[in-house]
Amino acid sequence: MNTTKKRPAGIVLGRIAVTGLFISFLGTLPLGTLNVAAMQISVTDGVVPAMYFVLGAMIVEIIYVRVSLVAMEWVRKHDRLFTWLEWISLAMIVALAITTFLAASNPRGSGKNIILSNTMHRFWLGISMSAINPVQIPFWFGWSTVLVTKQVLLPRTSHYNFYIIGIGIGTLIGNAIFIFGGRLIVDRLNTNQNVLNWIIGSVFALTAVIMFIKMIGRKKQSQKIVTEKSEKTIEGINRIH
Repeated sequence: MNTTKKRPAGIVLGRIAVTGLFISFLGTLPLGTLNVAAMQISVTDGVVPAMYFVLGAMIVEIIYVRVSLVAMEWVRKHDRLFTWLEWISLAMIVALAITTFLAASNPRGSGKNIILSNTMHRFWLGISMSAINPVQIPFWFGWSTVLVTKQVLLPRTSHYNFYIIGIGIGTLIGNAIFIFGGRLIVDRLNTNQNVLNWIIGSVFALTAVIMFIKMIGRKKQSQKIVTEKSEKTIEGINRIH
């Protein structure tokens, strides 16, 4: 006789949502392109535009998560697309670093980054920047695979929906720390905005360098694997002959 008790559906779905929330929240905390950009927008343009920016970025993120859940095989087969997105994202980060340094070097100016403080609505800016930010794709692909393998996340619509809801809430909470933290630094600590721009520009520059090194490292590793396979194939042909 099976005495195993099934957990109520509400508890299971709540657990899935909380899991997604914590993964998303912790994944948002390390300095990155989107959270630092949100912080800079909050400092130069205000909290409301920064929240619009984060909301747009969050929508793209949960779309990426949904795609990775229902089309894992497609994601595996289209790694070249994500490679191109990485180079586009790198170019964007370099541009953000340069424009932030230019804003910092002009103390008589507004101190605004011309990319982040342009005429485009911050919601659409968040969508655009998040769409070409490929870092979140392998992050969520990896976590989703682990959760599915551990049977924490089952291939059910209700599981996917609550997982995504948790992710969205976690992303908003994590980015809110940067948004209100940036305002706190400027308003409460009387930090000069140009000094903050130098710091933010340095973060963008460091992010670009780290990303470039990782991309080159993966490319060399891939070439090494291909070369080794080719050599083994040639050796096999030689043995036949």
